[in-house]
Amino acid sequence: MTFVEGPVRASVPATSANLGPGFDTLGLALDLRDELEAEILPDGLVVEVTGEGAGAVPLDERHLVVRSMRAAFDRLGQSPSGLRLSCRNVIPHARGLGSSSAAIVGGVWLARELVAGGRLLLDDAGLLDLAATIEGHPDNVAPALLGGFVIAGRDDADGTGGPDGGFWAVPGSVDPRVSVVVFVPPTPVSTEAARGLLPAEVPHADAAANAGRAALLVAALSGRPEELLRGTEDRLHQAYREPAMPESLALVSALRADGVPAVVSGAGPTVLAFSDGAGTTTTTALLDRCPAGWRALDLAVSGDGARSPGLEA
Repeated sequence: MTFVEGPVRASVPATSANLGPGFDTLGLALDLRDELEAEILPDGLVVEVTGEGAGAVPLDERHLVVRSMRAAFDRLGQSPSGLRLSCRNVIPHARGLGSSSAAIVGGVWLARELVAGGRLLLDDAGLLDLAATIEGHPDNVAPALLGGFVIAGRDDADGTGGPDGGFWAVPGSVDPRVSVVVFVPPTPVSTEAARGLLPAEVPHADAAANAGRAALLVAALSGRPEELLRGTEDRLHQAYREPAMPESLALVSALRADGVPAVVSGAGPTVLAFSDGAGTTTTTALLDRCPAGWRALDLAVSGDGARSPGLEA
């Protein structure tokens, strides 16, 4: 087995997971993309980062893309002599828009592309399993890899919730009328801190309500966008996370009180509101509601997941 000559590229979208009731299950790819490039070197490791995370992320073996590439090389039975990695990041870090999943998917994708015949040795199902194993759950890495709206989960081989089950992902459809506006606050919140606020158990009534709302959300996204407000109701995780992001939950509550389907994006603190396309009255009104010091982005749903753009001559 050999490596390909010259650089390879990966383009990976931002993602929003949970989407209200779909905790650790539902994810949406958004049209905001990190661009990565890698090639094999005779020796050493060179990591370059521009944009989001520049000056803050490590530029050595600790870099998440590098770690993900190493995991994929191991899965492929390869050990390159040296690597160069270049990352142009636009996805905000630690804001609930899947920056870590984009890094993981980008890393495993680049490693597979660098190995001659890599796609035959590690198909997309294998790539998903590897990326989800690194991330710990599939709801962000699945749409980052596959694009669009994805329902994802994990099978438990022995029924005990242990680590022996495989990851799965099923693409859903998205009505062309659906777009989003994301409100990105200036202060990050770590996923670990947000998850640490969740209780070990929830009332059965809340779990049942969320199951119904999650099913409704799948239908709402696919062709009944008028049901998005009801379909994004949540009782499992958002309220518990309020101490870590009170401004975000206040914005969600204010938007929903005005009939806007709004949720915490991923583990937060970004707020995602469903809209009906760029330039519409609804979208313009949402952009005008951006809190002072925050950023508001009008984004389409990305039908494409990870891809390899052509290299310029």
